[in-house]
Amino acid sequence: MFCVHIRRMFLALCLAPAALSSLHPECEYIFQLEKEERRCLQYISEQGNRSTGCHPFWDAVTCWPHAVTGETVHRACPAVFSLFKNSTGSVSRNCTTGGWSRPFPPYHIACNVDDDIPETEQSYFATVKLIYTIGYSISLVVLAVAVLILLLFRKLRCARNFIHIQLFVTFILKSVAVFIKDATLFSSDDTNHCTLSTFACKVSVVFCHYCVMANFFWLLVEALYLSSLLLSSFYHSRRCLWGFSLLGWGVPVLFIVLWIGSRVYFEDTECWDINEDSPYWWIIKGPIVVSIAVNFMLFMNIIRILIQKLNPRLIQFNNSSQYRRLTKSTLLLIPLFGTHYMFFNFLPDYFNINLRLCFELCMGSFQGLLVAILYCFLNQEVQKEVHMQWFRWQERSYGVVSPAAKGSQMDTPF
Repeated sequence: MFCVHIRRMFLALCLAPAALSSLHPECEYIFQLEKEERRCLQYISEQGNRSTGCHPFWDAVTCWPHAVTGETVHRACPAVFSLFKNSTGSVSRNCTTGGWSRPFPPYHIACNVDDDIPETEQSYFATVKLIYTIGYSISLVVLAVAVLILLLFRKLRCARNFIHIQLFVTFILKSVAVFIKDATLFSSDDTNHCTLSTFACKVSVVFCHYCVMANFFWLLVEALYLSSLLLSSFYHSRRCLWGFSLLGWGVPVLFIVLWIGSRVYFEDTECWDINEDSPYWWIIKGPIVVSIAVNFMLFMNIIRILIQKLNPRLIQFNNSSQYRRLTKSTLLLIPLFGTHYMFFNFLPDYFNINLRLCFELCMGSFQGLLVAILYCFLNQEVQKEVHMQWFRWQERSYGVVSPAAKGSQMDTPF
């Protein structure tokens, strides 16, 4: 029971930036314990079986030697605790007729390890996981419905909705990738992530990175497309759509392949899920940061153009309502296009872990839901087409024709 408690405690403490090491702190903790355990087992085998006293044993933290009945054995706090705390205390056990007594004082008191941290951190991480699981689940269902709507109605098939569908698919894939990664890496509390190095876990990590990267690049495609709509009446041909597809799906493949090669040849450690202080992580992180920065500049430019176009002295009266709707839609979409990542991506990975988890996992899990609502369900063109199909079904079924069934017009760029 104590071993599980200690392991969970270091799972929380390993996030602290004060724990400096060439290895991930949790992994160094586990590796040192395994090394001490091997030494203890070798010592036990050398001692042989003695009929009297208390036998030597390993309690998952410290090796206790053979002792005679009535003897009190003292052991200094394990050196592995120094990875996180300055531990200079000692723990004792009595050898009684019934065997070894419990350690006194307990490890967390004698070695100055706060046992309140694990429960707090464990509860926090469990809450975060529950929130993002709900968020990704809802987003996945809503996005799937949105994709079906855009694919089923022929009048909705255009360049704009083609790009929207690709973006929806990346959000769906990202949700699926998160569930696969959780099932592979965190299916059990007893999973040793420091020695887990299976093909399945590496594939799940690679797939997750690719889906996240593709999602950012299709957000960039959306920004490029919206900019082209505002800057000119440019007609988006099939060749242009192929270019967008190459940027959204192909460019991430290139960087993912480069990252896989670097991990295989230079850093093939664990399950490739630990990227602290790894220079190769920038093969993935670098392009994402660049795409976010470009996206941010494009949206700032879009706002500048819209402000100019909304000036009554510079536009015609009959176009003002269209630009006002465009402005409203654009302003609603700005926080959904990764602008909040501008702050976090230029900070160290360990900076304010709890705040990063809230933004990147909790709020990020609902991003697909919001995008589907704004791009599809609140789109007037989609609403009119769905209503028309509904009235047509009523007409075929009941012979009723509604005035609302008269044609729809494309009045929004979304």
